[in-house]
Amino acid sequence: MTYTYPMLVRWSDIDSYDHVNNVRYFDYLQEARIAFLAKVVGSAAEDFFSSHPIVLVHQTVDYKRPILLRHPPYDVEVWVESVGTTSYTLGSRIVDHAEGAVYATATSVLVAVDATTQAKRELTGAEREALTRHLRD
Repeated sequence: MTYTYPMLVRWSDIDSYDHVNNVRYFDYLQEARIAFLAKVVGSAAEDFFSSHPIVLVHQTVDYKRPILLRHPPYDVEVWVESVGTTSYTLGSRIVDHAEGAVYATATSVLVAVDATTQAKRELTGAEREALTRHLRD
């Protein structure tokens, strides 16, 4: 399953070359990732994440083409690529379906941590179940 998050470019995202600064791509991916994970967990997202924290440990972004300031939003797609014992990997891409254009692709690795010690922990059964339901074919 792929989750789609509409992302409007803000004036402050534009750099001196009149396109979105490369650092802002990470912000777009983060906003979409948070929205996706909230959807995965459901209505109890705030309580769930406070008792089952996760941290981003690795992220790669491949820039395909510049994102320009415009009013229609770009789409940030997010999906689960794999689920491990203590971590999972999400895939993402920033696209414009009307133009058939891909602006960036990304891979993000998140690790489950203990809320008290901040040490790595195993994913709970509920986390694994929620994530595996959203594995992309």
